[in-house]
Amino acid sequence: MRVAFLGLGIMGSRMAAQLLQAGHELNLWTRTDGKAAAWAAENGGTALATPAQAASGADVVISMVVDGPQVREILLGPGGAAERASAGTLFADMSTIAPGAAVAISAELAELGHQFVDAPVTGSSPAAETGTLTIMVGGDAGDADRAQPLFEAMGRTIVRCGPVGHGQLVKLINNAVAVANASTAAQALVAGRAVGADLDALVSVMNAGSGGSAILALKAAPFMNHDYTTLFKTDHMLKDVRHCLDAVAACGATFAAAQDAATLLAETVELGFGDADYAAILEVIEARNGIRL
Repeated sequence: MRVAFLGLGIMGSRMAAQLLQAGHELNLWTRTDGKAAAWAAENGGTALATPAQAASGADVVISMVVDGPQVREILLGPGGAAERASAGTLFADMSTIAPGAAVAISAELAELGHQFVDAPVTGSSPAAETGTLTIMVGGDAGDADRAQPLFEAMGRTIVRCGPVGHGQLVKLINNAVAVANASTAAQALVAGRAVGADLDALVSVMNAGSGGSAILALKAAPFMNHDYTTLFKTDHMLKDVRHCLDAVAACGATFAAAQDAATLLAETVELGFGDADYAAILEVIEARNGIRL
């Protein structure tokens, strides 16, 4: 397919590379001047100056940016992809945004004669690098079928979640659980240090038993080494958890673990770790306890 790929950040650059390897043709755009051209020179594809130019002639437009306002701007704003997209173009937003924003953007694109699916991803940059992301798809089944070959190039597990916006709902709840699990793991390590336990033994036992989780396996070493190399920015995770809480509150429900996670992430941002990996929540937990791993 001819794909317009909008956004070449930590995730987008790796996802675009998987599409090229699968044989798809890419029109590339990113908001940082010169970044798309440099990426294309190294990897392939064609860099364009605006989202509208990138969308011209594309079968599918994929957006992978930070938040809902950015998605709306690059798709529907001045110079946005919808300006030059052919009738019936499929738009697949793979960013993580508020479910309501996905529904609203879908409706605006439909008025212009286009289709839309929301398809946020999980797995962080290592899974994007290897094409093994989990992709949560919200939208019409026929539209999702059109995008399936692209999703299969970028992901290993593609889950149909329901109508537009439901991919986002599933992703946001998953992210809230991920931070809650990371918080629990970090607190366990700090508690282990406080009581004098062997932390390597503690991690080994938890990984092998009921205390284990994918997040413990991923974050134990970064916690122990205070290594906050960015796989998933704290700022971005805070945005996602807040969107989750908003969606849950709108239904009259509560999600205490997510609320605790949001508080912890906000404190981590206040300490100056907004651009660091959200493993930096350890800094807040250590400070609360007066204990350093």
